[in-house]
Amino acid sequence: MTDTVTLPSLPGGFTSAWLTQLLRAEGMIPAATQVARVDIAQVGEGVGMMSELCKLLLTYEGDANGAPTSFIAKYPSQNPTNREVAMSFNLYEREVRYFQELDPLTSALSPVAHVAHLQGDNFLLLLQDMTDYRAGDQIKGADLADTQAAIQELAKLHAAFWNNVGDIDWVPHIANSYHADNMVNLFLMGWQGMATNFAEFLSADIIAMGDAFSRALPTLQATMDQPPVTLIHGDFRMENLLYATQPEHHAVAVIDWQGPLLGCGMVDVALMLGQSTITEVRRQHERTLIEQYAGRLGEHGADYDVADAWHHYLLAGLYNWCYVSAVAGTLDSSNARAFAWMSQMVKRQATFTHDHDLFDLLPG
Repeated sequence: MTDTVTLPSLPGGFTSAWLTQLLRAEGMIPAATQVARVDIAQVGEGVGMMSELCKLLLTYEGDANGAPTSFIAKYPSQNPTNREVAMSFNLYEREVRYFQELDPLTSALSPVAHVAHLQGDNFLLLLQDMTDYRAGDQIKGADLADTQAAIQELAKLHAAFWNNVGDIDWVPHIANSYHADNMVNLFLMGWQGMATNFAEFLSADIIAMGDAFSRALPTLQATMDQPPVTLIHGDFRMENLLYATQPEHHAVAVIDWQGPLLGCGMVDVALMLGQSTITEVRRQHERTLIEQYAGRLGEHGADYDVADAWHHYLLAGLYNWCYVSAVAGTLDSSNARAFAWMSQMVKRQATFTHDHDLFDLLPG
């Protein structure tokens, strides 16, 4: 997007006149064409903690030159606290720059970003409208087919950057970075709240591990930052996946790129299997799924020994307690849907932990 167009306060700034100016500046519509009407529709329910989403339906006057008649618009949260947190993690910059710089380098599918721009604490993405896909549901959980499709797409993403991240200096590493420091702080802030609000899904021995985990977290972060290092999504769960509903659709598309990191790809894999996949599916198929992930990496030119992959999978599963604590312990769970999906996240992670005695892997 050209810097000659200033981002307005959104969503109020989504006027016909401003969108006309924007799309002309982007070269998407000719000078003689204008947006005659814009209708705004809600997308999802209870989505967008750090950002807002809406669907823009545009009516053009004149030759639209093939410009889309609908976009998914993503812009900053209207909640001042959430917006401040987003800025502290550089979430808006990371998502905009992902689409500008990194998305073209991988065959993993995400919506096309027709517009991707950041100005201070304001940003705008006008994304391909993929609302004809099925949105992933973390409450229901991923069955085997959904999990396999997700893992195959992850392998495409990870392979593209496998041990080749030296030029991506604006994406934080999972260790020794502002992201790492913030995650430690969020874990400390969130553990007791998670243990209180979701006590029915947690055993006493897990609740008692908070202090030990907090002491070990920097070491775990360092472990998750050892080669092979790649670009990871950072929040790879069902709510951030779109699944095909038509024969012409791609199997799965990945959304929400506000938290990319440099680190061990198994952090993404373990987040999906340990917190989104239906527990019985994970129990029956996780070793095969890890083998399939390593095999698919190899097809894309990235070598990963299966034994190493399994070891890293368990360590990543342990590490991912920091995400559970940060989400279930610090974010608002009073909304019924939010409580429902957070409950499943906590319950599945706890079961994953017991199944593999993950806390026995704590360093020290």
